[in-house]
Order: sequence, then structure tokens, then C-alpha cells
Amino acid sequence: MSWLFDPALPLGPLWRGLILAVAALLWAVLLTRIVGLRSFSKMTAFDFVMTIAMGSLLATAAQAAEAGPFLQPMAAMAGLFAVQYALARLRRASDRARRAIENEPVLLMRDGQVDEAALRRTRVARDDLIAKLREADVGSLSEVRAVVLETTGTISVLTGAEIDSALLSGVVRAGDGAPASTLVPKARRG
Repeated sequence: MSWLFDPALPLGPLWRGLILAVAALLWAVLLTRIVGLRSFSKMTAFDFVMTIAMGSLLATAAQAAEAGPFLQPMAAMAGLFAVQYALARLRRASDRARRAIENEPVLLMRDGQVDEAALRRTRVARDDLIAKLREADVGSLSEVRAVVLETTGTISVLTGAEIDSALLSGVVRAGDGAPASTLVPKARRG
């Protein structure tokens, strides 16, 4: 592989960048096949960070001018996959570990009523919440059964005549930290 880093190689930097980018990408695909697609699911904050870090490591590997700086990000990729795999197993095995590693989803809105305290606590602007409601084709606040800030930072909008309490399992209210699934379902407002 030392020939790849030879400065006398015609069009060396171009060929090197192309070959190293392909090699790093194939390495990432191989690691993903071994560990599973869950690695890039962005279901937890760590998954999200891992996705960003993998992109940075791929770019670093593709720009290496020597073998050492190429192998280091490749090893770091394997390390990230190993840590992500270990944390996923730990979260499944222990509720205490899961609570320490994961954020809790937070209820931002219930039955057409915005929880202003939840917006303040989670630092979600009311305008951003309204934009998400528009994206979900909500025509009236009374259509909304619940809005949840998920553990990944995405916002889920639940509409309909009623809501199954299982959909709010694990979701907490911002003010008191109580489970949102214990809220008594309200009838649809007309």
C-alpha cells in the first residue's frame, strides 16, 4: 500500500483520494454489516453523534497523505462501532443504564394545548413547534392529540380521535416528570 502514498505517483493526490475514499467507505459498510444497521438509526443521542463522527472519519481517511493517518481513522471507526454495540447491549440489559444513556421523550402538547413549561425546559421555540404541526398537515390545534420531542431531537405529531396510551409509553411531562401515558384520555373536541 506504500505505493499509494508515493509523491512521484502521477496524479497521486487525485488517485489516492479516490482509492482511500472507496476503501474507507467499504470499511464502513463492512462494519455496518457486522454490527447492523441499528448503528445509524439515530434512535439515541449516541447514534446521532456516531453518524456525524463516521462522516468526519471517512473524510479524514480519504484525505490521508500517509498510511498512518489513513489507518488511524479506520481504527477509530471500528472503535465507534464497538462502543455503540456495547452500549446498545447494555441498554437492553439494564433499565438503569438505559436511563443514564438515553434522553427521555418529552410531551410538548396534549389534546390541543401547548405545554409552555415543556417548551421552555426543552428549549423548543413555539414557532418551531407550529412549523412541525404545519409539516404534519395539522389544520387546527384541536386535531392534535399529542406532540412529543423524541430522544433524537425530532418532533412527533399524533393526531386522531383518540390516542392509545402505549404510544406515550416512556414519554414524560416536562413540569413534573410524570409519565405522559398516565394522562386520562380526553374526548375529541368538536
